[in-house]
Amino acid sequence: MNTPEILGAGVVKRATVLADGRDLVYYDDPDTQLPPDRSVDARTLDPRPDTATMRLDVLTGDWITIAAARQNRVMLPGADADPLAPQTPTNPSEIPSRYDVAVFENRSPSFGPALPQAIGTAPEAIDPPQGLDDLDRLGLGRTRTSVGRCEVVCFSPEHAGSFGTQSVTRARTVIEAWADRTSALSSLLGIEQVFPFENRGEAIGVTLPHPHGQIYAYPYVTPRTRRVLDAVAQTGPDLFARILEFERASERVILEGSHWSAFVPFAARWPLEVHLMPHRHVPDFAALTGDERDELAPLYLRLLRGVDALYETPTPYIAAWHQAPVHVGRDAVRLHLQLTSPRRAADKLKFLAGSEAAMWAWTAEIPPETSAARLREAVEGVTV
Repeated sequence: MNTPEILGAGVVKRATVLADGRDLVYYDDPDTQLPPDRSVDARTLDPRPDTATMRLDVLTGDWITIAAARQNRVMLPGADADPLAPQTPTNPSEIPSRYDVAVFENRSPSFGPALPQAIGTAPEAIDPPQGLDDLDRLGLGRTRTSVGRCEVVCFSPEHAGSFGTQSVTRARTVIEAWADRTSALSSLLGIEQVFPFENRGEAIGVTLPHPHGQIYAYPYVTPRTRRVLDAVAQTGPDLFARILEFERASERVILEGSHWSAFVPFAARWPLEVHLMPHRHVPDFAALTGDERDELAPLYLRLLRGVDALYETPTPYIAAWHQAPVHVGRDAVRLHLQLTSPRRAADKLKFLAGSEAAMWAWTAEIPPETSAARLREAVEGVTV
């Protein structure tokens, strides 16, 4: 294990590797009760699968990763077989020791472990992307190696829960982990964008009930972000500042702090959609100040608990933290959360059918102002 490193808010980082060479990083709470030593991963593991291949959809310019190794992922295991729980004599899970927060490389990733050039234990890719200009070129039958990284972020050693069920201290530790991993992944060769997110609920497609999220490090700028960059190019580099000013003056604001505001956007697509944005321009988590990270922890928890207070059962959602690309648009694209849920009533979900799924032409059944009023009332009734 590498020498421990002290991060912001007193979080301690301890980096090591798993039995097959994948990176594992522990992030200890500032008030942790854990001992400094960590167990060695003594499992005998099969070799990691080959890095997947991307194929170009010439009609849209989108790159599609073909990752057959992901077909056999674990599906809703019980607590006694939870692959994200600390290892026990009967459960040879992915994490050797008890932990507060742990981040490790996904065993069956969509991107990586190969990089454009070999670094450390990473293999060197055959036919990697040759930069953004290469990826922009249209042509039939084009392929590239899906270089990059996919990491799992475990918020807690407990079997069930979500980010919203954590303490303020634990939430702050996760935020520090997001910032540290964003910095580390952004420095890897071939990485163009880093995306932390949490999928919550079986209705979203979650296959593990363990409280966790993921981080994808892409070899391209994602299609969604490319649309944002186009909008910035048309309207001006201060677009996010103007959006925030517009939304904060509206009736769609959910909650506000000194450094962050949450609101239902003017043109919300989903029955439940909330954006959370910092008041100053920052491209990613790594660029946040200590004060901004400190405020985010309780404010984000209030938002998530308010979402769950809408109904008697937990609400499925995708919590997507949009960050600026690594090499382009960093002065224009602002870090922000887009939290979306298909839940349109206690027992109803919105399904993407013909117009939305096939033509990307959306219809919203719930006015954003109505959604904001319900969420604002729910958030006011929760504590952290």
